[in-house]
Amino acid sequence: MKKSMSLFRAEMGDKEFARFSELIQSEFGIKMPPTKKVLLQSRFQKRLRALGMHSYKEYCDYVFSEKGREMERRHLIDVVTTNTTHFFREPKHWDIINNIVLPDLWRRGVGRGAPLKMWSAGCSSGEEPYTLAMVLSEFGAKHNGFDYTIMATDISAEILEKAKRAIYSMEKADEIPMEMKKKYVLKSKNKAKPLIKIDSVLRNKIRFQRLNFMDNFQLQDKQDIIFCRNVVIYFDRSTQVVLFNKFCNNLKPGGYLFIGHSESLSGMKLPLRQVAPTVFQRVG
Repeated sequence: MKKSMSLFRAEMGDKEFARFSELIQSEFGIKMPPTKKVLLQSRFQKRLRALGMHSYKEYCDYVFSEKGREMERRHLIDVVTTNTTHFFREPKHWDIINNIVLPDLWRRGVGRGAPLKMWSAGCSSGEEPYTLAMVLSEFGAKHNGFDYTIMATDISAEILEKAKRAIYSMEKADEIPMEMKKKYVLKSKNKAKPLIKIDSVLRNKIRFQRLNFMDNFQLQDKQDIIFCRNVVIYFDRSTQVVLFNKFCNNLKPGGYLFIGHSESLSGMKLPLRQVAPTVFQRVG
């Protein structure tokens, strides 16, 4: 026990932090400046415990070993990424999608014959794509023949498994409007551990898959709407420019891109016009 306690009083060396920082930015695009050293040290404790290691140097050597590259890096990104999200986050976006975006796409025939295609990029534990599914299903209830599909991606395999399960604490249900809660949310009967689960009608409309924004990806189908909110704030400016260009390449002409309210496309030369704050439409 004494050995275990002394382990977590130890500090990560500057050399190890520099190696981790460079790896995290090059492979995952996430900025890791010196001010994040204590945070990284704290988050890595979980992995040191799991592996029975006694120093950050030992863990660093393992991560950069052949076995570590194959076995550990998926765990590393799970502990590095931030997964703060909730249902119906950034309420103004839902007003815009209901009052501007969906009516425009519907007028142009999107969602008729072939499903509207939407991408939740950086979906975390699933609250965003399930919110999108509720909103699109409600629109479909009022527009006969409307159909949609949602692709939801994240870099973390662990968080994607949680999203697929679609099980959340009862408090999460408070974020969902009552009329949608009645239609799309199931409550557990276990009063000692109150949980909710998203109905299978919505779960079946969403395809979850792992995707690293740093990869040179091209989606099979171009999208009508892309949601990527509060993700690129963790990237440096040059990485943001590259990523937003990738989004534009995977967005249909006339399609819409939603970003987070703390994010900006200012100064970037992109084939987009602004529709509302943090909402853009693909041109050309």
